[in-house]
Amino acid sequence: MSNVPAPLEKRNYLLAQKVVKALENRHFAAWYFKTSAEAVEKILSLIPEKSTVAWGGSVTLHKTGVIQKLKEGNYSVIDRESAPTPEIKKKLSRDALLSDTFLSGVNGISEDGQLVNIDGFGNRVAATIAGPEQVILVAGMNKVVRTVEDAYSRAKYYAAPVNVQRFNLKTPCASTGSCAHCSSDDCICSYIVTMRNCRPAQRIKVILIGEELGF
Repeated sequence: MSNVPAPLEKRNYLLAQKVVKALENRHFAAWYFKTSAEAVEKILSLIPEKSTVAWGGSVTLHKTGVIQKLKEGNYSVIDRESAPTPEIKKKLSRDALLSDTFLSGVNGISEDGQLVNIDGFGNRVAATIAGPEQVILVAGMNKVVRTVEDAYSRAKYYAAPVNVQRFNLKTPCASTGSCAHCSSDDCICSYIVTMRNCRPAQRIKVILIGEELGF
């Protein structure tokens, strides 16, 4: 059997080295892992036991298995996804802003190390910007695009129309698959945040994975 990596694996590895360096130049901490299993091991090593952990809605986090590991581990978890009522969900969203560690996915990452996320209510992007002591962002290499403008386009014109299908929302893109720049009640493009620099340095940690994860 050949020891030469598959073309996509090699491309991901090479591109990831560039993106990790770009993120570090912007004062993020960053790592690349070939598999989700390796990435989850690193993520758990960054989170002290008995600390408070929360997360934003993310297909990527669930697919890697890290959410289940956190629920099974020795952590105090704030799980807004399990809230039985809207009122409790709102309270847990507010509690997450004071968590020790907050985890999230990323909608788009530019090769020069800028991160773009899109949000409906703002709880996810708010926590990444300020509040939690530590933020860990997890993304498959499918999220990496050439420029920050491409990252914005990916978030708004690809990720959002896909995610409305997950939530069964009533927006124009739910019917057409294409963004209509709407202001509907169900709009999930209320807040679009670009993280171009990390302050304080290394508060935000980025985990890149050589797999296709999330939207």
